[in-house]
Amino acid sequence: MGLLGELLLLPAAPVRGTGWVLRQVMAEAERQYYDPSAIQRELARLSGLLEAGEITEEEFDRLEDDLLDRLEKGPPNR
Repeated sequence: MGLLGELLLLPAAPVRGTGWVLRQVMAEAERQYYDPSAIQRELARLSGLLEAGEITEEEFDRLEDDLLDRLEKGPPNR
């Protein structure tokens, strides 16, 4: 694209920049959400809650299944 094209698209630069930032934030959020070490820490926390009697076995099983599904599934391919 030439100089004239760049000048014509200049008013849209903030929108393009905002879109880029949002894509980066979303990618980082997905990375953290599917991070195996974060999931393992959450599983350990759930075990502690179960042992302390703060959650029932049914709640533990449901939450554990969700975490294991997240671990198995992994982040979506883009």
